[in-house]
Amino acid sequence: MLRKSENSTDTEERGKELKRTMTRMQPAVLLVFVIMLGLGTGALAGQADEPTNEVPRILRLTLNDALALFLKQNLDLLIAQYGIDTAKGQEITARLFPNPVLTSWIYTSMTQGHNYARSTEYGGTVQQLFEVAGKRGYRIESAKFGTQSAEAGFRDALRQLGFTVKDSYFHVQTARRHLAIAEENRDRFTKILEVNTLRYKKGFISGVDLIRIRLQVVDFESTVIQSQQDLQSALNDLRIVVAADPDTQFELLTELEYHRIEPDLRSLQRTALDIRPDIQGKRLTLEQRGADFKLAKAYRYPDPSIGPGMTLQGPTGPDNPQQYVLALTIPLPVFNRNQGGIVQGEVAIRAAEADLKKTLIQAKNEVNLAYRTLVQSRRLVEVYQAGVLDDARSSLSIIDTAYQRGGVTILDLLDAARTASAIQLNYVDALGSYQRNIFQLESAVGKELS
Repeated sequence: MLRKSENSTDTEERGKELKRTMTRMQPAVLLVFVIMLGLGTGALAGQADEPTNEVPRILRLTLNDALALFLKQNLDLLIAQYGIDTAKGQEITARLFPNPVLTSWIYTSMTQGHNYARSTEYGGTVQQLFEVAGKRGYRIESAKFGTQSAEAGFRDALRQLGFTVKDSYFHVQTARRHLAIAEENRDRFTKILEVNTLRYKKGFISGVDLIRIRLQVVDFESTVIQSQQDLQSALNDLRIVVAADPDTQFELLTELEYHRIEPDLRSLQRTALDIRPDIQGKRLTLEQRGADFKLAKAYRYPDPSIGPGMTLQGPTGPDNPQQYVLALTIPLPVFNRNQGGIVQGEVAIRAAEADLKKTLIQAKNEVNLAYRTLVQSRRLVEVYQAGVLDDARSSLSIIDTAYQRGGVTILDLLDAARTASAIQLNYVDALGSYQRNIFQLESAVGKELS
């Protein structure tokens, strides 16, 4: 008992000593902990402050977001913008006056006792070309029409490429709907295959029926793979049009839905002829050709050059020591009166008129075709929504239940599944075509449809 008590006392003493040691070490441990925490936080802060150039892997885009990204990054649109800048540069050039011309000379004689030091004449003139007959004004007018035509070309590129963005966006949505339908069919028949494999082992169905189910699963799996490939192709088209990185993934938020519109054909045609940027560009080109023609006719009149000058002679020169000159230079329009330029200007006007008429006819027909196609696709969508989709789903559900109870054969189930799948896919295609036709009509008119 005494030995046990002594051991207990020693243990208590060692515990008290350990506690006193830990108490003395607490400030140091706390200091080390704070330093380590500060270093870790600084390292994390340094990592957070480092700039990253990585492209976001996932972009969540509505249709308007995709259009905004397109306006910001599309390279074709940037090229069209450069066309406007080029035209503005030409407009600046058209406003400039001709540069003055400096002419200088030295005359001397080396005969009959003359030399360079005794008989030398220095002279020079500065002449300025003055354009007559309104040439500069016509040139400025032509350049202004060129700038306006380039701006119309930019708006037309925006019209056409905007349709491409919208079409690519909903092409992705259509492909995703296709993939969802294909995966649903594959999963359904995969479960059917699992159940019927057990039924086959128990002798409830024949081997032929099991093979048919297995082949149908393979067929649906093939459809899934094809749908995945179509989706990746559609995503690639969208990445290209918005100038996104190949690794960028999209989460598209604007769903493919049906919204009925009933536009008026005559009103759309009138609107297209008034506001379509390509038609405006052709009209501006015609105006520019008219200004060019007036400029070509003005070139029949020569432009004079006028400027002062001065000559300095040596002390024994034949005339006065210094003389002043006023020079006038006028080209004589004897042979070249810009006959060819005038003919080219007349032809350019007729060509611009024909091009404008062609564009007007093309715009009318584009609006008419887009309208007719839209009406037909709208009718098809409404036929599916009138009950065909529900009938296909109900038929498949009924036959599936009947097959499980032995009321129908596997051939009936497979036929119902294929029919329901075809109806759903055709509806998605019809809905996608309807949405695309809306965008096509908007592009043909030159404005969005409400």
